[in-house]
Amino acid sequence: MSTFNTRCPSCSGVNRVPVERVSESPVCGKCQQALLDGAPIEGTELNLSALLNSSQPVVIDFWAPWCNPCVGFAPVFQSVAKAQSGQIRFVKIDTEAQQNLAAQYQIRSIPTVMVFKNGQRVDFINGALPESQFKQWLEQAVTK
Repeated sequence: MSTFNTRCPSCSGVNRVPVERVSESPVCGKCQQALLDGAPIEGTELNLSALLNSSQPVVIDFWAPWCNPCVGFAPVFQSVAKAQSGQIRFVKIDTEAQQNLAAQYQIRSIPTVMVFKNGQRVDFINGALPESQFKQWLEQAVTK
């Protein structure tokens, strides 16, 4: 049984999640909050493939801590993640900490937001958007 570690978006506790159970809505062992829905998940090389191959659409925000537009877009991404809980999975990938993933997805500017369905990229945008525009773009992207 293969597993990956993920940090709880509520309490920051580290949890080990079996890859086979990603679609079962796992909860944090410490605070019992949902691990993979309702808030962005920290994406890493170890957990990304399991997250992308879930039945839910996945939205990834490629960002960096030094990027002002990225930091400004973070509350928008968080708000939409909370509103779309259980329907769309949201992942944030720090391009400084996960340089191999940034190279793999050919990230040339940040923030870059990508939408995946069944493990395949269906759309992407570069740059931060206001919440209303982001919601509109996301709605169109997940219906592709």
